[in-house]
Order: sequence, then structure tokens, then C-alpha cells
Amino acid sequence: MFDHVIAGVTVVDGTGGPAFVADVGTRGGRIARIGTIGADEESRSREDGTGLMLAPGFVDPHTHYDAQLFWDPYATPSLNHGVTTVAAGNCGFTLAPLNPDRPEDADYTRRMMSKVEGMSLVALEEGAPWNWHGFGEYLDALEGRIAVNAGFMVGHCALRRYVMGADAVGGQPSDEQLDQMLRLLHAAMDAGAWGFSTTQSSTHTDGDGQPVASRHARPAELLALARAVGEHEGTQIEAITAGCLDQFSDAEIDLFAELSAVAGRPLNWNVLTVDAAVPERVPRQLYASERARKAGGRVVALTMPILTPMNMSLGTFCALNLIPGWGPILALPLPERIARLRDPEVRAEMLRRADSKEAGVFRRLARFGRYVIGDTYSDANRGLSGRVVEDIAAERGQDPFACLVEICAADRLRTVLWPMPTDNDPASWALRAETWRHEDVLLGGSDAGAHLDRMCGAPYTTRFLGDCLRGRRLVGVEQAVKMLTDDPARLFGLRERGRIEAGFHADLVLFDPERIDAGQATLVHDLPGDSPRLDARALGVRAVWVNGVEAIRDDAVSGAVPGRVLRSGRDTRTVSTR
Repeated sequence: MFDHVIAGVTVVDGTGGPAFVADVGTRGGRIARIGTIGADEESRSREDGTGLMLAPGFVDPHTHYDAQLFWDPYATPSLNHGVTTVAAGNCGFTLAPLNPDRPEDADYTRRMMSKVEGMSLVALEEGAPWNWHGFGEYLDALEGRIAVNAGFMVGHCALRRYVMGADAVGGQPSDEQLDQMLRLLHAAMDAGAWGFSTTQSSTHTDGDGQPVASRHARPAELLALARAVGEHEGTQIEAITAGCLDQFSDAEIDLFAELSAVAGRPLNWNVLTVDAAVPERVPRQLYASERARKAGGRVVALTMPILTPMNMSLGTFCALNLIPGWGPILALPLPERIARLRDPEVRAEMLRRADSKEAGVFRRLARFGRYVIGDTYSDANRGLSGRVVEDIAAERGQDPFACLVEICAADRLRTVLWPMPTDNDPASWALRAETWRHEDVLLGGSDAGAHLDRMCGAPYTTRFLGDCLRGRRLVGVEQAVKMLTDDPARLFGLRERGRIEAGFHADLVLFDPERIDAGQATLVHDLPGDSPRLDARALGVRAVWVNGVEAIRDDAVSGAVPGRVLRSGRDTRTVSTR
């Protein structure tokens, strides 16, 4: 007997091969048959798939669902948009291990995650149990209570903090401390960690405003940890440096190549920004992959196939704070911040820094005339929501940045600002399509679970499919599905996932090709403590199954929690670079 049969559905199986019409039956969490299943054959449930498409569950290779899964086992909105497997523990940030002799480390970790990944501090405090010390205990705390499949890297910052305490920020480990870090990393991978993640990015600071712990690590420490990764089956490395935002330095390229080569494991980084206005960026960033292959490693760039909805504010921490020279001004107390922003000389210097080479990819944020005003909070701003700043500035006879500052000041800097993308031109989209064909480029980089009130990358899967089926059509639907399923599954070595194939786990997405898309991002207050986040509805997704169990039907969760904590070795096989 089948558990469920989808009859007459168009199967896009994840291999990139032509779509075909078939019946698909599941049994015991696996795909039992693809072909013809007679109406007289017994099944617990059956539905007509005529006119619909069936794809493998999507795999998101870069998320930060480490905390959210405790209060939201459905990893919304990712699961709504067909994502059945998530990779978390990225960028060197994890909630474990925690030193049992220093209970204050949990508070430090919460404040760091709130600052560096834009997570609600109240949600972190109230929504997770914080009842673990070892990494294995953290994984066990999630086992059996999540609706998606989830794999976790172990973060460098947590390893350093566990061993070095407060000295992790600014200090160097002794030989004994490095050995202890290595033992912790081995224990985490023995328990199922997918590998090791780290950050050297200049944008990553902790809750005290200091560079996060891993930024103080020297190459010898990083290489020692990478070697440990290579001693375990089914493991990976994920790393971030300052150059990920724009263009790598020679030292960063060498570091990535060496980390991958000494581990004999792939290293992925986030995120490759494609913009035809900066044509030299893509070749420079992908030189890291070329250099790695020569060294015996593999470096994979993640890139997003959509323009991610992202809002800004002068009142709360966001990407504007990361523009060189802007952080100290935007961190001032509110009255002083407004006064400084209203100073023409201060604004002139801010604009100069924002348009300098050192600003890198953040230069795109300095086109203030192209911002759209979102939510407003004062009578002075009544009627401005939805309008473009350059139009308002022209009416008022003001410079666009000065105009924007006055609008925000009237709201005491609470105004929501939506920057219009500068790279939404045909040349940039053509360059993206070309870049996606590179063997070391993978779709992803949603940051789902992080920056919750500022960006909404989780719906990239459905928005990309809608664009491929009815929009720009830069790739065919078969290739698009492969890029969202089999390609990331193969990079991570996922066992029997990523394709619709007999015997594979029944992670499936049933969708209407005429409607598949993502709705507009909207701000909702549904986190613990009534904290806000951006959310977007899934359009045209009929149902999502995880391990053969229906988890989503018509954009609503079923209440089932069929997901699994995917552990290295057991659920992943080694993807060697040698």
C-alpha cells in the first residue's frame, strides 16, 4: 500500500532532464514508485496532479535558523516556499557549544547573534531553551521536533568562546587552548556537525561592538581547524571574509584555497554579488575557485537568483551602519544622531565615504534618490509612503539625502526605507545567467532566519521559479529545479535527497506553474515578545512533503514535524576535492 499517490503530475526530477508526466507514490517516507499507479492499487490518500508540477524539496545552503527552529519548527517562510532542507550554523555563529562553567556565555551569545545576525534579542531569550552545553546536546534538543530537515556547521566563534572566554575577543590561543578547540570541533562532528564555519569579515561585531572572536584568529589556527574537518566523513567548510562583499584580496584567495585543500573538502562562501556596472567583480571572485582547484581544493560561491527585498532605517541597525564611517554616527543617541545627520558637512562626508572604493558593495546603498518611503509615523510624513525620494526632493528643492534625512527626522528615525536596486538592468541579468553556468557557483545565500526585520531572502526559490516560467526565462524550469535541489544536495553530499528517484527520501514540492511566485514582503509581529520580521506568502505552492509527510498545504502548516536533524556521515557522504 502506498501512503500517498500524486496522479498524472508533471515530474521535474532534479536531474535537469526533460519533465515528464507520471504517477508518483510514496511509502514509509520514501519515493516508492514513479510511473503508472493504477486506480485499483491501494493508497491511504491520492490526489490529481494534472496541470501541476512536482519537484524535489528545495535545499537552502545558507541559513541561520539555529534559534528560530525552537519557536518555529516549520522554518517559515522557507518551508512555505518549498525548502525542505536547510544548512545552518553559518558564518562562524552557532548557539553551541557553551561552557558549563560560564553560564554568562549564553547571554554573550544571544547579544552577539542579535547584533551580527539581526535576530530579536527578546525572541532569543524567550524562544529557545538554552539547556545544552555540548554541540551534540544542541542537536539533540532539536531532534524530533522540527518540520524541515536541518544540518548544522559548528561556529568558530563558539569554539573560541568556550575555550578562551572573554579572551576569545582580541586574544590568541595557547597550544593547549588550540588543542582544546580541536577536541571540541571533533566532538561536534562526531555528534553530526556538518563541518566548520568561520568569519573574518570586518562587518561582523558582537553585542559589545567588538570584532567577533573568529576575526582574531590567525591562519595557523584556521588551517588546524580545517585539517580536523578532513578527518570526518560528510563534512564541509563555510567561510566569510571582508572581500566576500566586493572583491577578494590575494591573501583571502590564498586562505580559502588552503583551507579547502588541507581539509580535502569543499568550502563555500556567501555571497557573490553580480552587477554589470562592476564587470571586474565576478572574474576576481571566481579566481578563488580557480586557485583552489590548482591547490587541490574546491571553493564554491553562493549567489542569489533574485533581488532580495531589503529595507533600511536610520533608527535601527541595518546595512547602512556597515558603510565606512557611518556606524559611529548611526550609533549615537537619538537626539545627537538627528543633529549630526542634519549637519550639511556631516552629510557631505557620509556621502563621500559611501561612494568611496572602501565602501565596496555598499556603494549601491548611496543612491538615496532611488529610495522608496515605506511606513511613516508622523503627520508631517502623511501621504509619503510608496513615493520615491527623488520626486519628493524635487518638489521640495532639496538634495535627495537631505530630503531623506528630514523625512526620517520627522518620524524620529523610525521611517522604513526601501532602496531600489541599482542592478536590475538587462546587462546585470544577462551576467547573472552566465555566472550561474560556472561549475563553482551555486544558488543560495538567503540568510533565512537572520536580519528578520530588514530582509526577506527565504522566498528566493518560488520567486526564481516564477521568473523562469513566466518572467525573464533565463533558464528552463528543469535546469532551475536542478539548481535548487540536486546541485546543493550534491555539494553537501546529502544521501538520497535532491532528486525524485525511487528509493530517495520523499521531500517533494507540488506547485502550479502558472502561479508559482512569492508575494510582497510585509512586516509581521509573530516572534516571541511580539518582535517583528519580514514575511512573504508563497503563491502557487499546492503542497510540500518532508520525508513523505505533508507539512504544507496551500501555504498553511499542517502541524506535523517530520523533519530530521541531518548528521554528517550518517546523512551526508564525503564530497572530496582530491
